[in-house]
Amino acid sequence: LANSVHIQLARANGATVLEHCPVQKIEKLPNGRLLCRRLIVTAGAWINHVLGSIGVHIPVYVTQEQVTYFATPNVKDFTKAKYPIWIYHSPKYDFYGMPMHGNSGSKIGIDAGGPVVSVDTRNYEADKTREQACIKHLERTIPRSLGPIMYTKTCLYTMTPDRHFVVDDCSKNGWDNVIVCCGAGHAFKFASLLGKILSEMAIDGKTKYDISKFNIDREAITNPDWTPTLYMGTGGKVPTKQSSTSKL
Repeated sequence: LANSVHIQLARANGATVLEHCPVQKIEKLPNGRLLCRRLIVTAGAWINHVLGSIGVHIPVYVTQEQVTYFATPNVKDFTKAKYPIWIYHSPKYDFYGMPMHGNSGSKIGIDAGGPVVSVDTRNYEADKTREQACIKHLERTIPRSLGPIMYTKTCLYTMTPDRHFVVDDCSKNGWDNVIVCCGAGHAFKFASLLGKILSEMAIDGKTKYDISKFNIDREAITNPDWTPTLYMGTGGKVPTKQSSTSKL
């Protein structure tokens, strides 16, 4: 619903939305200019497919995540008037949940708990092991939120090694009119603010917000030996050696 509102607002302000239209590369005209004053790249898991065409690479770990919705019979107890957003750091997983909204059920997910994949190897099938881990956690902690599974939905996280955003231009590679934003697997709740920052950068060439910590040449991005910190809980987990080789 939030994505739909953002798209509607963009269209109302003159934007053209092209759906199912892959971006293959960034290319200048023969006169050395782009067709636009500035270009914003927010390509998610495809980020290096796009930026690679201008010689820019951002090390990211793409993981396949999922959330599960339950048709609890105790609907009124899990609306936003009574039920908070919560995060639970267990030794193995970082669980999180949200209240119902619209026609959804009670929601639970695991942050950064999925396997490292690519846009070509990911699938849309629910991981039953993580699904059952969510059920067992709710049985112990919030049993009234349980009910028949409505559905489990998959998605992709695109995480930098330090799990922080990238919000910068590509001037260090000679493309100062190309702006890039990587959400690091937790940008959705900041979408409106990030959109404002990116629009300021595109229109004014700068933003009033301090984005210095999200620069493209920080050590976590440029140092290939940086130890990844992808999990926000107390477990301190990092990808296995096998998974680390899948860094894109």
